[in-house]
Amino acid sequence: VPAKTYDTGAYHEPGPIGILFKIVHAFLYLVQPNSFPQGKKKKKKIGKMLARIRDFFLVPFSQEVIVNMLAIYYEIGFIVSAALGLLFILLLPLVGLCFCMCRCCDNCGGEMHQRQKKNADCQRSCFATFLFVASFIIRQVVGVLCAYAANQHLTNQVRGAKKLLNSNFKDLKIFLNDTPAQIDYLVSQYNTTKDKALSDLNSNFFLKKLYIPAAIRDTKEALENVSVSVEVLQEGTERLHANLTDVKMHLSNTLNDSACSAAQAASTCNIIRNSLNQLNINANFSGLPGVSSQLAKINDVLKTDLSSLVQKVHFLTGFIDSQYRQSNFFHNIKNVLESVGSNITTFTKTLPVQKILADLTIYLTQSEAYVQDYFPVVEQYDFYRWLGCLILCCMVVLILVFYYLGLLCGTCGYDKHASPTTRGCISNTGGNFLMAGVGFSFLFSWVLMIVVVLAFVAGGNVEKLVCEPFEEKTLFKVLDTPYLLNQHWKNYLSGILFKNPNINLTFEKVYSDCKENKGIYTSLHLENLFNITEFLNISMYTEDVALKIEHIQINLSKIILLDEIGKENLLNFSSSGIEGINFAAYLTEINKSVTKVDLLSFANDLEARADQLPKGALENALKGHANNIRMIHNQQVVPLEQAMSTLNQSIRLLKRTSSELAVKVKNVISAVDAAQLLINNNASLVIVQETKKYMGTIVGYFEQYIEWVKESIAMEVAACKPIANVIDTAVDIFLCSYITDSVNTFWFGLGGSSIFLIPAIIFAVKLSKYYRRMDTEDVYDE
Repeated sequence: VPAKTYDTGAYHEPGPIGILFKIVHAFLYLVQPNSFPQGKKKKKKIGKMLARIRDFFLVPFSQEVIVNMLAIYYEIGFIVSAALGLLFILLLPLVGLCFCMCRCCDNCGGEMHQRQKKNADCQRSCFATFLFVASFIIRQVVGVLCAYAANQHLTNQVRGAKKLLNSNFKDLKIFLNDTPAQIDYLVSQYNTTKDKALSDLNSNFFLKKLYIPAAIRDTKEALENVSVSVEVLQEGTERLHANLTDVKMHLSNTLNDSACSAAQAASTCNIIRNSLNQLNINANFSGLPGVSSQLAKINDVLKTDLSSLVQKVHFLTGFIDSQYRQSNFFHNIKNVLESVGSNITTFTKTLPVQKILADLTIYLTQSEAYVQDYFPVVEQYDFYRWLGCLILCCMVVLILVFYYLGLLCGTCGYDKHASPTTRGCISNTGGNFLMAGVGFSFLFSWVLMIVVVLAFVAGGNVEKLVCEPFEEKTLFKVLDTPYLLNQHWKNYLSGILFKNPNINLTFEKVYSDCKENKGIYTSLHLENLFNITEFLNISMYTEDVALKIEHIQINLSKIILLDEIGKENLLNFSSSGIEGINFAAYLTEINKSVTKVDLLSFANDLEARADQLPKGALENALKGHANNIRMIHNQQVVPLEQAMSTLNQSIRLLKRTSSELAVKVKNVISAVDAAQLLINNNASLVIVQETKKYMGTIVGYFEQYIEWVKESIAMEVAACKPIANVIDTAVDIFLCSYITDSVNTFWFGLGGSSIFLIPAIIFAVKLSKYYRRMDTEDVYDE
């Protein structure tokens, strides 16, 4: 089935910030270790716990109270954490106000007097170190950098979300546009099945060919080829023998020349002289037996016209075909095939597919236009959000700036030899910076904590109630809980689609099937709306045809396939004497080469030997003999080799024919006798049986088509992977990966900064006493 690939990859890799996401997930698990409230075992466990509480208070609980207690049990971690955050929001400004009033009364370190202590330097160093560590943690470990990274990550993802949205819309359009073409393709393939059945129907499936006359003609042709080839080979070898003898004589005369007696040529001439015995024929065809007697018997057999047997078979099949056409069998079968095709076409036209797809296309186009129009608004509001979160981060940064400036000025300007009342301006400025940081901590920390608590409650619950259950697919199981979304419906999805809540159609199964890119017909159980198998059931069309087959009567008793004269001729053919041919003698000579040595190789070697001799008449004479040998090879040896090839093919054909000739002729006569008996007695019964087999073949074609259609609709037609991608994009990527993870990481960093502001306040107040210039100091008399 033609299908296009989808572009959307519903998977998000957060990159390096993913480490922070995992840390936040681990923290949320510590806050909320309870698993998602779904499943019979979990409900039983919670029920036992509530039973113990009920027994303790001796008060029966209503269903509403039990549900509320279940929610409290699941949310207990968030409730406790949010309560601590609210306590922080309430107490920290109050503590700051009390601390301010206390210092105004010269208490709580407000008195500008410092007592001299022996371990003052050690205390100052410890306070400075602790403050630096607390500020470092606020700034880098769980603080501002973490919050800023989460804030920037969310903005970056929002900016890049348009591409992912466009990809999803594109896939949905492909899904809607390709579905009609895929359905049309399935319907059109019925024509292939129908054409195959009609092709078998129009061919005469009762026709059986007889090859006996052709076998006799092939045997005759092979015998003629053997006779002609043997004559050609005998004459050719005699002429070749004479020519080779003449060449040897002339070569011998040339080698007896006085020039061969010279020292330079003697050895070469002797080598050539010793090789002259190789110039001789190798195969001898003069002693091969003839095949004239066998050929004469075959010609006698061919004088009788055996083709009448084939003509009778053709007449028989034509007669049967006419009887069938009189019985309207072929016409009925064609009507069945046309009716099924017409019903399939009608069925596809009655389906509201086009209307549904058209409505969905309009809705999709409107949705895409809406997203394109409002996406800039989303980006603008995201910018406001980014700016607000940046301001919150800057609040913490401002506090850290005061702390770091206080540490820098205090450490650099501190003079251990100066008394508390004579400390330098830089040191005093450092102490003032520290107290400014403390003041801004009291002013900003409760505001920061309000944002943290709100983001924590919202983001944490989304992560635990939506994202984690969605990843584990327990969220779908909750949605599939009977009577949850509608107190009157057992299965909500089937109630919406089919108005029948008893059909077992679940959110989890639909999502899983679409995730595996199965067809929407299977995923949504659309067989409850229209069952394809019922419309493609050929049995209801073939029942009437099957009844008519039983009543077919055909009389063939007057037809005689093979008379006694024909049988006698066939027996004469089997005893034509072909098996008496001496095939071994023929094959022995055929497997030999025409000459003892390859004349071309001998000529090339002779020419190479001549090149070794001194230039002169002897060299030229030998090269002339070499050219003469080549000419003999081309003009005589090559035609002889071709004749040997023809003889080889004919002999092997006759050998194969003779080995099984008698058995084949006997089997043909037996088969014709059996066919004659069948025609005279049981023709109608056999034809009915063969017709039923043929009907079974046609039904088999159709069943294969049905199975292919079912499998294609289940797995390929309207594959709903884009729907699963849309759900993954909306929930897993946008809601969870983009928004929830970023929000959770933001409050995690901002909340950690707010928490560590408390020890930073304490250490900053303590340390400022060692940097600020005091009004009075301890004086000791000598």
